[in-house]
Amino acid sequence: MLKKPAERLNNMKTILVTGGAGFIGSAVIRHIINDTEFKVINVDKLTYAGNLESLEEIAANDRYSFEQIDICNSAEIKAVLEQYQPDIIMHLAAESHVDRSIDGPGEFIQTNIVGTYTLLEQARDYWSQLQSVKKAEFRFHHISTDEVYGDLPHPDDLDSSLVTVGDALPLFTETSSYAPSSPYSVSKASSDHLVRAWHRTYGLPTLITNCSNNYGPYHFPEKLIPLIILNALEGKPLPVYGKGNQIRDWLYVEDHARALVLVATKGKIAETYNIGGHNEKQNIDVVNTICDLLEQLVPAKPVGVEKYKDLISYVQDRAGHDLRYAIDASKIFKDLGWKPEESFESGIKKTVQWYLANHQWCANVQDGSYQRERLGVC
Repeated sequence: MLKKPAERLNNMKTILVTGGAGFIGSAVIRHIINDTEFKVINVDKLTYAGNLESLEEIAANDRYSFEQIDICNSAEIKAVLEQYQPDIIMHLAAESHVDRSIDGPGEFIQTNIVGTYTLLEQARDYWSQLQSVKKAEFRFHHISTDEVYGDLPHPDDLDSSLVTVGDALPLFTETSSYAPSSPYSVSKASSDHLVRAWHRTYGLPTLITNCSNNYGPYHFPEKLIPLIILNALEGKPLPVYGKGNQIRDWLYVEDHARALVLVATKGKIAETYNIGGHNEKQNIDVVNTICDLLEQLVPAKPVGVEKYKDLISYVQDRAGHDLRYAIDASKIFKDLGWKPEESFESGIKKTVQWYLANHQWCANVQDGSYQRERLGVC
């Protein structure tokens, strides 16, 4: 006999996602709704970087619910846990822009450290009262960054006399020491340590993932890739820090979303999994690639622009700028079978095409108009 819709929904597992209106969080929620049978609760404070328009395509789905909540508010977190009774918490809510953390670190300490502590405590209280089967299956998945590891040697700085052809450059592994260097990465490292302590001290069933640089659709326009795309289309300078030789491992956000749900549902308790895209690129090479794609896709340039690359402008380097990040993602492949589906070449082309087709989303997220209309705020 086929189950009735209400019965089917009642028997589904529920994932609570914090920060679900953000760039990575919204990708996770779209993946859950489109590709799984889980229910999902989106808990988001809706700061400047949170945008409900990123979830418009699934907002009416009966497996999706939204609660506008600050993770630092313990009473509201307690209430939402009691109401929805989640089987899994995926904690993505965080302040994440390094430049903003340098200008104003206080908000990063509050959200990333105090917020994680508050969520852990409420999760621990909720978990401790669950019945045996549900308690045994409960998971708290904390999503973090590779920036907690500090940076790695840059190829330009290696002594060529000590390096032979074919030598592999070092990569971040799950056992790499922590050496964060910005207020943002320090706050995320602190939250990682809190999560591990709550497992060891209280037995809370936790998992941690550390990812490399994400890119893709719905990325807030202050980040490198969308900023370069949008500035180029408007004929504005394309700012590149220092010499542009900083190396990042680029991970397509939809690949990351698949990995996160896989870890949350299949990962081993107390384990850490590094998630990377196997795409190490210098920042200047990323910018040049975007310019080349725009030459093909938008040959009609703004007035006064002959080539998009002419807009590249080297600016003073960021304070304490890490030179190289690179992820060894062999553990998650070996243990869970995950690997990225997108190469950088395929992912960046999809990303540029998405921004070209979604000018209105960019305008709405920058002026907040969609958010105000959706929430009934004047």
